[in-house]
Amino acid sequence: MHQSLQLNIVPFNHPVPSASFAFYNNPALAKQEGFYPIFKDDLGELLNEIFSEEELESLEKLYTDFQAPTEDAINIEINFAETPRFANHYYRYLIRQYFIGKVDIIHKNFTSETEVWLHDKKKSTQEYNLYNQFTIKVQNARVSNLPELVISYDGTTKVLKQSVLDITDLDTNLYNWIVCEGVLYKYRFRTPEIQAKANISYPVLSNTLKPHLGIAHDTTNPSRNRYTEYKPILEDFLRKLIITTDFKKVFPLATDGFLKISTDQYAVLSKTSKELVFGGKAPNNIGYDPKGDFKYKGPYKPIPSNNNIRFFFLYHKPEKETAMQAIYTYLKDGFNGEWKFPSMQQYIKHPFSILQNESFAFDNIDTAVQEIKQFIRNKERLPNTTYFAIYVNPVPKDEPNQERVNIYYKIKELLLIEGISSQVIKSPNIFNAVEAEKQLEIWRNNNPQNFSEAQLKLGLFKTNGVRKNIFNQDFNTFLPHIQIAILAKLGGIPWRLNRTSNKELIVGVGAFYSTKIGKRFIGSAFCFDNEGVFKGFDCFNSNDTISLAGSIREAVLKFIIANETASRLVIHFYKDIGEKELKPIRNILYKLGLNIPIVIVTINKTESKDLIAFDTSYSNLMPASGTFIKVGYSEYLLFNNTRYDETSNPKKKEFHFPIKVAISSTDEQEIDSIEKIELFIDQVYQFSRMYWKSNDQQSLPVTIKYPEMVAKIWPHFNMERPNEFARNNLWFL
Repeated sequence: MHQSLQLNIVPFNHPVPSASFAFYNNPALAKQEGFYPIFKDDLGELLNEIFSEEELESLEKLYTDFQAPTEDAINIEINFAETPRFANHYYRYLIRQYFIGKVDIIHKNFTSETEVWLHDKKKSTQEYNLYNQFTIKVQNARVSNLPELVISYDGTTKVLKQSVLDITDLDTNLYNWIVCEGVLYKYRFRTPEIQAKANISYPVLSNTLKPHLGIAHDTTNPSRNRYTEYKPILEDFLRKLIITTDFKKVFPLATDGFLKISTDQYAVLSKTSKELVFGGKAPNNIGYDPKGDFKYKGPYKPIPSNNNIRFFFLYHKPEKETAMQAIYTYLKDGFNGEWKFPSMQQYIKHPFSILQNESFAFDNIDTAVQEIKQFIRNKERLPNTTYFAIYVNPVPKDEPNQERVNIYYKIKELLLIEGISSQVIKSPNIFNAVEAEKQLEIWRNNNPQNFSEAQLKLGLFKTNGVRKNIFNQDFNTFLPHIQIAILAKLGGIPWRLNRTSNKELIVGVGAFYSTKIGKRFIGSAFCFDNEGVFKGFDCFNSNDTISLAGSIREAVLKFIIANETASRLVIHFYKDIGEKELKPIRNILYKLGLNIPIVIVTINKTESKDLIAFDTSYSNLMPASGTFIKVGYSEYLLFNNTRYDETSNPKKKEFHFPIKVAISSTDEQEIDSIEKIELFIDQVYQFSRMYWKSNDQQSLPVTIKYPEMVAKIWPHFNMERPNEFARNNLWFL
């Protein structure tokens, strides 16, 4: 497939080959406005002739304001090409100096890059000003052989038109950022000089602050194509502020637009990488679209045949004749609306019993946990039988009462302790009681003789030969997601990667920060074989590197018992893994007598929007699925979507932005060629197709996504570590 790729990078030439700078060895300057810390490593070997070995040992930083030298200055002549890290600091400084007074708001972000905000008068209101937000990042020869500017669009931000001095009766702890004279400041860290300017300090409208000021949250369509949205915005910024005569005097640009990528700078993964194995006989069991292929081919591996499945409901008593009855009907008989969908028994290819008479209705949502606990403890269970709970959750998604929100987690944990998997279905997604009453009243008035009591309970009516349904008309679109997740929770395998087993163990480590309890949790070891089949997991606190290593040890032992050996260990990590995390893992493998390589694949758990590529030969601008571009020494941009060929027509929600992947190894021979690197990128790509919470294509692999899902739930549990049932079950889907 032909592609014309552009990266949002503008290369430039060094303005001059070298220059002299004044540095100061005075830590007190760290707090002085205008001075910048420069780590000694950023200056390479230039300090060797200035400081003794002993002095260099204790030296950490020098400071500069990039101005002419004053007393006690250490003057150093710096060649920019030979000292790129310092050059990056200097160019960031030049960018900030250039844009002061030329943009509406300027800010140095937490990575020291420059943010500029441009006022959008058309989208501003009487209450707030709206700004388009951009970041200009400096990097050196990552894609080209020159220093580079990465120009990214970060969306919009609103700033209240009232100053903090004009706002009364508001908790000032709600303020996060303020704008004063075109500069952003953290409210709680503002200086006395900024405090004195409260009358011209305006709060940035965060989602936390908006409700207290009566301003609605922003609504954006998550299914929109951001490629076609972002490119014209970026090009407009480029034209007005970067590719100008004045800017070129400071930064001699090497191109008059974004960097074009040559064909030898990118590659596309094999078409077979998207292939999945479903049920049935080869070659008819191969597919790539779970939406269509699962329905007709069935699961790769059904629920174990000796598993007698009995479903029961947990629901709020008033919803027996509405939401609960609807779910029961949909699972038992299928969805018989305009877009039909088969029953669960037909869809997952396994017989089961749905036990309405063994289900439990709690009287009060606030006492649901105690009521359900007593019911489960007293419930008689048959031998050789797996029980599965369907919890009809009456608490809406936007429930402000956190205690009621937490009821879901308490019930989930209770069922895990009892060895029972569960599926939660929010009743407001199925049945809107207010809308139902309106529809029923209309029906009674217009059709007094044309319905039965049974139809009335289900909300199903016929008028002029057309079936009406007061339940969610789109609920059939939820059913495949629900039923695939249930199949996986019960031990079935919906589909697997079309790969031959190579005795390779893949472990995924993810993270989630809980603002409620102020702790970061990680989910690991989430273990898979190279076919993508789940092999169990564990989770614990993020600073517990010993437990992380121990859980990987257990996974390796299990894997060796099942496969006789392991060829290598691949760890998909949510951040750059340091020696602190890696050393215990290496030590444990050594103690096991395993001299196998460890390959670390770092996967940024959010889609990249700072670095993005566009295919200008394609109207929707998204590069083809499987395209990967080298954007650093061992870093790659991977496009993971459903644009497989010229005839592909991805749905809007499948226009995923790329993900960033970095690869390293304890044995350099594992990654010493692009062909070997491609194997690990290909693995990341494939594992994004093993998501069993739904049949929608994901951009992130399950090795990162599953641990994050667990880590979001786990802080709400009282259990410190998962029990055996929880460690070997996909209960979190």
